[in-house]
Amino acid sequence: MARVLISMPEDFLNRIDQIADGENRSRSELIREALRTYIYKQRIKESTGAMQNANLLESLLG
Repeated sequence: MARVLISMPEDFLNRIDQIADGENRSRSELIREALRTYIYKQRIKESTGAMQNANLLESLLG
């Protein structure tokens, strides 16, 4: 697995650690899940936007 170095404010990192500890997970696991969720939501948003564009085009042509 590749490693990534990121910078963030100390208080933000402390909050991440609190959540990870409360869920008995590692910091890395929590951040990976957050990024997977973000990517999934972006795909849904893109898909929804494409569907809206297709519907608009269909209504204009129909």
